[in-house]
Amino acid sequence: MSLQDIQQGLAKVGYVAGDRLTMALHLAQKLGRPLLLEGPAGVGKTEVAKALAAKLDTRLIRLQCYEGLDASHAIYEWNYQRQLLAIRASESQGGTSEAHLFTDDFLLKRPLLEAISEEVPPVLLIDEIDRADEEFEAYLLEILSDFQITIPELGTIRARSKPIVILTANGTRDLSDALRRRCLYSFIDYPSHETEMAILKAQMPNIEGLLARQIVGVVQSLRKEDLEKTPGVAEMLDWAAALSGLGVNDLAKSRSEVQATLVCLLKTAADFDAAPPEIMDQFIGKVA
Repeated sequence: MSLQDIQQGLAKVGYVAGDRLTMALHLAQKLGRPLLLEGPAGVGKTEVAKALAAKLDTRLIRLQCYEGLDASHAIYEWNYQRQLLAIRASESQGGTSEAHLFTDDFLLKRPLLEAISEEVPPVLLIDEIDRADEEFEAYLLEILSDFQITIPELGTIRARSKPIVILTANGTRDLSDALRRRCLYSFIDYPSHETEMAILKAQMPNIEGLLARQIVGVVQSLRKEDLEKTPGVAEMLDWAAALSGLGVNDLAKSRSEVQATLVCLLKTAADFDAAPPEIMDQFIGKVA
């Protein structure tokens, strides 16, 4: 699949990918390597996996990482309640063997095991890996290196098909060298004005040109301010949807509505203080 095919295919499902990201996705598929995406929160890293799955018309399997994540929630665990019922049923019939309890019938597949069990290669999204403990990364190494999982009671389960693996990280903590070595890498930053305009047009094709320019101009300007939570692409799209839903076509003519809808962009009290009405007027004036 060519770079142009990937870029155009993602565009058809509403994701605008730059040349660097397109090349990273191309190589990840061609080489069968996981792709690690880093960048600020809200720049569309998770959406890459969603868009890729939609483009390939395949299943998206998502593992949301968090502190304390372990193998039982990420890889597999045994259905203890069902095993207990099976034991009681066996005892009532005079049986005593428990060997049948450790079979696929009693295995609960979590996202990582589920991903390598699919016949058709899915897109496996390991989201915000830097939120998980460092110890959890060790669980991933066998999967990312050999695409296999070892279950003591069953042995080694090898992938039926090789999933396309996308990992995302927001820079919460440093990732291990061992994990990075197993991945290709791409950094996704806040989009340029031109790219963000393209994203907005792709997601909301019916938005008026003036309003689109004003929205992107204000968001781009706000990102230069000293904010606690810089608005990302997701916040920009939420704001655009809110304004459009209220029937706003020109920010300069709807100041009160604009100020009220800033709840879509600004997420802390300090950030509201950093963007008082007079500053918003200044931003709007630049692009009106």
